[in-house]
Amino acid sequence: MSLYRCPVCGRPLVRGERTYRCPGGHCYDIAKEGYTYLLPVNQRHSKAPGDDKAMTAARSAFLSKGYYDFLRQALCALAVTYTTDAPSVLDVGCGEGYYTAAICEALTAAGKTPQTAGIDISKEMVRRAAKRAKQAELAVASAYRLPVADETIDLLLDCFSPLAIDEFRRVLKPGGHFLYVVPAEEHLWEMKQVLYDRPYRNEAKETPYDGFRYVTIRHEKSNITLPSQEDIQTLFGMTPYCWKTPRAGKERLAALDTLTTTAAFDIHIFERT
Repeated sequence: MSLYRCPVCGRPLVRGERTYRCPGGHCYDIAKEGYTYLLPVNQRHSKAPGDDKAMTAARSAFLSKGYYDFLRQALCALAVTYTTDAPSVLDVGCGEGYYTAAICEALTAAGKTPQTAGIDISKEMVRRAAKRAKQAELAVASAYRLPVADETIDLLLDCFSPLAIDEFRRVLKPGGHFLYVVPAEEHLWEMKQVLYDRPYRNEAKETPYDGFRYVTIRHEKSNITLPSQEDIQTLFGMTPYCWKTPRAGKERLAALDTLTTTAAFDIHIFERT
């Protein structure tokens, strides 16, 4: 049985060779890459929501060079720690599947039998994720209308994606865990010093949510050196800064041959009460 539920009627979906079907007669094709589309027209805010091809390519190229491996390793260790022998895992905003695939592999290597699903609103991202995370079910869907039944998920990952806390509360089992990854105060500080005349640090705060208990906050940090203008622009292209940086800042960044900057993340760990 699939972790997914029909986004139209909410009934269970059964995966076949080429389609997902529900008892209500709704059918969803499986693309040749292995993902499906569970985003109804009334949940779309544009024809092609989410990251476009350029941002998707930038993010995939950057992550494939291992700059954020330290974060991936930390998430894998936490996934093993906070799951039972046969966990159901949901990656919300899975992107190109960089963390999804690694968590699947880590849980399997630990002797567990995970059932894993990932969703992202960007079709370009999900297409790449389906190629990378072949052990997982992947779908285009909205974080605010998760195509997942109530209280069925043991571990939920939200890595730099929208915080749909009501949906997370709904789908997590009591005692299940939620890993929320956000940029730490000093994340990309040295890059921001190049881009802006008056850079500011990211806000760091601890926010409680109804239905959840704070377990802890893990701080993961590494200094990364980008050895070429290509890598510098790849990192810049996968950040929100590429949309809002003034021309002068972009020109200063484009003049650099190398850049060493801080990569720092806070992993907020919650338990569903």
